[in-house]
Amino acid sequence: MASAAEQLAANMNFASFQKATELHKRIWFTIIALVVFRLGTYVPIPGINPDAFASAFAGQSKGILGMFNMFSGGAVERMAIFSLNVMPYISASIIVQLMGSVYPPWEKLKKEGGEAGRKTLNQYTRYLAVILAIVQSFSIAVGLHSQAGLVFEGISAPFFIASTVVALTGGTMFLMWLGEQITSRGVGNGVSLIIFAGIVAGLPRGIGQLLVQSQTSGNYVPLFVIVALAVAAVWAIVFIERSQRRLLVHYPKRQQGNRMIGGDTSFMPLKINTAGVIPPIFASSLLLLPTTAMGFLSTANLPPWAGWLPATVGALQHGQPAFMILYAALIIFFSFFYTSVVFNPEETAENLRKYGGFLPGIRPGKRTAEYLDYVLTRLTVIGAAYITAVCIMPEIMMAGLGATQFALGGTSVLIVVTVTMDTVAQIQSQLLAHQYEGLIKKSKLRGSKGR
Repeated sequence: MASAAEQLAANMNFASFQKATELHKRIWFTIIALVVFRLGTYVPIPGINPDAFASAFAGQSKGILGMFNMFSGGAVERMAIFSLNVMPYISASIIVQLMGSVYPPWEKLKKEGGEAGRKTLNQYTRYLAVILAIVQSFSIAVGLHSQAGLVFEGISAPFFIASTVVALTGGTMFLMWLGEQITSRGVGNGVSLIIFAGIVAGLPRGIGQLLVQSQTSGNYVPLFVIVALAVAAVWAIVFIERSQRRLLVHYPKRQQGNRMIGGDTSFMPLKINTAGVIPPIFASSLLLLPTTAMGFLSTANLPPWAGWLPATVGALQHGQPAFMILYAALIIFFSFFYTSVVFNPEETAENLRKYGGFLPGIRPGKRTAEYLDYVLTRLTVIGAAYITAVCIMPEIMMAGLGATQFALGGTSVLIVVTVTMDTVAQIQSQLLAHQYEGLIKKSKLRGSKGR
């Protein structure tokens, strides 16, 4: 028999959505905030020559700059004030999360600090994001001013560097604030939705380029294959991301005063893909760094002993067999590494033992930790294989079908689908809460009439 929550969820329809006025306000706030973000991607930093920079960027579009440009919705291509996007904040979050597992003071804050400790770590994340944004914007400013023609004549180096650092760092800080506002006053996770909006913004242009390419060549087979594989990838992502391995946990009865409490059972959900989208982002960033660095170097000025660099770096480009092999290996490595960071079997087993919980047939403590590690390792193998398949599929299309203008890579598809699922789930929870409020009001009115 369905539970009350399931019955309410089944009864949700367009009429219930119309009555949820608070949800309407949240959705409109989210849309307006994302529109503001998109407008900011067209505001260039002071002193930059847009035409010259667009020509220079065309030669670097296959490197790490191209990946950042995709996440920022084309802001890097235009060198806009939102070029850094929220990447410094994402990097700072990952660093703080890693440090929270190896640095004892932060580990203590994470485990024992409660809500105050979480707020302290969030504040550290913001400070670190500001530092990373300043360092990155300073490096970008120095690199831009060193290239002839990218900066308008008559602008001094100190003024351009200072204005660029202020513009790019301020843009990142504004996006961090905007993301927090979306999270608290809108629907969905604000930072994730900003990245989502940047990726989706480039989708129409990518599809248009793919259609033009198919029409020019007269071969529509790659187009149909890409559409079929994209649908299959979305289905696989939805299926895997919603899948869980639920471990049964028992809590024995215990006497507290004159009462017997406990005796409950619950489930510990373990996701198949615990690492999320972090492995492909790390892997692609590492592999695209050599290509980006080589693009800024002149092959004519290379020393004789470095003559092998151009050919080696050329083999590490999208669609090449070496790139796909290393990409898959790095994704698998980071899947296991990041999973081991975010989920600690020993800590989880200790928490279960502390609160009296146990897994049926397994002793609390060390045996429980070993069993959790065994289950998590098997799940990570499946998750790593799934992420690798989703991310390698576009590379195979580039190599075999010549679809060099394919709009979304595997990482982008993962982000778009997972963020969409999370946002839809939050909208459903808002509708569910609205229905509960309506039922409570009706019950109060009926109770008052009965009196």
